[in-house]
Amino acid sequence: RQQKWKSSVSTQAKMPPCDFVPEKYESYPYERMQKIREQNVAPSLRTYYKKPLLLHQGHMQWLFDHEGRRYLDLFAGIVTVSVGHCHPKVTMATQKQLARLWHTTNIYMYPAIHEYAEKLTSLFPDPLKVVYLTNSGSEANDLAMFMARLHTRNFDIICLRGGYHGGSPYTLGLTSLTPYKHGVANGFGCVTTMLPDVFRGPWGGSHCRDSPVQTVRKCSCTEGACLAKDQYIEQFKDTLNTSVPKTVAGFIAEPIQGVNGAVQYPRNFLKEAYQLIRERGGLCISDEVQTGFGRTGSHFWGFQTHSVVPDIVTLAKGIGNGFPMAAVVTTKEIASSLAQNLHFNTFGGNPLACVAGAAVLDAIEEDGLQKNSEDVGTYMLLELAKLRDRFEIVGDVRGKGLMIGVEMVTDKDSRRPLPVEEMSQIWEDCKDMGVLIGRGGLYSQTFRIKPPMCITKRDVDFAVEVFRTALQKHVERAA
Repeated sequence: RQQKWKSSVSTQAKMPPCDFVPEKYESYPYERMQKIREQNVAPSLRTYYKKPLLLHQGHMQWLFDHEGRRYLDLFAGIVTVSVGHCHPKVTMATQKQLARLWHTTNIYMYPAIHEYAEKLTSLFPDPLKVVYLTNSGSEANDLAMFMARLHTRNFDIICLRGGYHGGSPYTLGLTSLTPYKHGVANGFGCVTTMLPDVFRGPWGGSHCRDSPVQTVRKCSCTEGACLAKDQYIEQFKDTLNTSVPKTVAGFIAEPIQGVNGAVQYPRNFLKEAYQLIRERGGLCISDEVQTGFGRTGSHFWGFQTHSVVPDIVTLAKGIGNGFPMAAVVTTKEIASSLAQNLHFNTFGGNPLACVAGAAVLDAIEEDGLQKNSEDVGTYMLLELAKLRDRFEIVGDVRGKGLMIGVEMVTDKDSRRPLPVEEMSQIWEDCKDMGVLIGRGGLYSQTFRIKPPMCITKRDVDFAVEVFRTALQKHVERAA
């Protein structure tokens, strides 16, 4: 019966022009690629969509498949392509270094690591001036945990439910989402606390978060006081008073939760949480893997939007625009704790990675991408909020800059997550119309929009119209 159903909805969406012409695809046929995937690639590496995309080339905010079809990429390789696919500046710098020196490892001095270390740390407030370069976000968070424990000589680390901090055996203790958990012992010394989610949590209202779009929940706050923040801090205190010793190693949080669907906390929650942790001898770790490098628009780092200065900051994803690199930035004193014994990373900070990282910083500045994130992101949030007001199944629109979540529900009153099959259909429809978006949240109920930071308002108009059409189709199907 489903096959026969034909939508009467037509889309007004016209894909913005792009003068880039992709090369002709000349690799294996699609069927052969699929076979290799089934036989030789680990099955835990899942693909998106019923008929997985075979992508061939990228240019800025655009991706091209093996048949030359063009897609607007609103997921950026999971929030990793920060300045645009194959950005000419990053490509050129990397090519130049590729011909000069790939790798020597950091037992020697070479220009790239020193130039980059100075450039990167200049963007941080004092005393965050020392960097340790790694290859992935999991590795960076792993090292941050290790440093916090070494430095404080305490063990327990507090993390928020719904947080994602990596998939390594060590960081899985901090990652607090069931789909990523495996039935093996992990998380010794990692203690979760209630997520201060003002849309889905027990408290929250229409003035809580630092976003151009607030929840539709009513607020019971008075002038200058946020009831939701106070209640969530009480829960935080409760965890500290019941689940850990009097002293802790630290607390880790993303300034905006990424994998969990761009979840934002009430204003000042992190500020007060940091204070409580420091009173107990712990360090505060900000996981900037998704929020860093100007993506939130108003600030270069997510922690700055909360008016805090962490003790340790972890970076990855957008740091290299797709080059596998990551970093831990901290104080000289904390970094020295690691120097008492050997701790070595063969590829961390290799010449190629450092040159790519430096070129990314140049591109962000020269292309004005932080400002673009703020302008285009705010525009998109406000446009998506119009769809929330129009469609019962759009429960919440939230975020800051180009870090956006659209949480889907069966109805606004119950806030029950939209079933996975229905989510998938909307998602497939968007892809078929040329827009790629991500998914997240505990129930896979949130669309994640985190595009390359070079997208334009014209792209947004196209994407929002595609999304509107997909929602309209869903309404018809349901009817």
